[in-house]
Amino acid sequence: MIFDEIRKEVIQGDNRKVQELVTKALSEGHGVQDILQKALIGGMLEIGEMFIRQEAYLPEMLFASRAMQDGLKILEPLLVTENIPSGGKIILGTVKDDVHDIGKNLVGMMFRGAGFEVIDLGVDVSPGKFVAAVQEHNPDLVGMSSLLGTTMRYMKDTLEAIRAEPQGRSIKIMVGGAIVTPDFAAKIGADGYAPDAASAVIKAKELLQEK
Repeated sequence: MIFDEIRKEVIQGDNRKVQELVTKALSEGHGVQDILQKALIGGMLEIGEMFIRQEAYLPEMLFASRAMQDGLKILEPLLVTENIPSGGKIILGTVKDDVHDIGKNLVGMMFRGAGFEVIDLGVDVSPGKFVAAVQEHNPDLVGMSSLLGTTMRYMKDTLEAIRAEPQGRSIKIMVGGAIVTPDFAAKIGADGYAPDAASAVIKAKELLQEK
């Protein structure tokens, strides 16, 4: 089936082939949402699972993401006219005094590949900036990253600042980073923890189902 072909080419990272197959799927009368969910996002979720099993690595993930995004470009005008909702909205940022962003960027890539709207605040993000973004964007989730032991405390500060906002009480908050542990996440009151980008998407979907 053509959805299987698209998923395969997303995983292979073949931009041109993905675009050709998405165009073909549309010409055959397949629905925009089916192409998005079953083919493009399906391919990204599959390579995410491969990444967790260490059957795929960062370069393959990057190529797959670019191929998926190129296929999405063809669907975007139709997605707007059909008003198809995203998988959710997430704010991402590396906490105050920490300028590491490779892990955060990979998480953002995986969320976009899974159909989420991603607002990336960048690095060295203060609790106040997180709160301002929450007030502006009203997300479903907030994801914080830290790679340094000296900056982990800002995760707690940020979480408490968000929870102090009326709208922040219903937002799910996730934390991650090479030095972050499940015990630390539980200690500061985070809703979720993920050890890697692919697991973060799976955990986020579980949290949104609970919500």
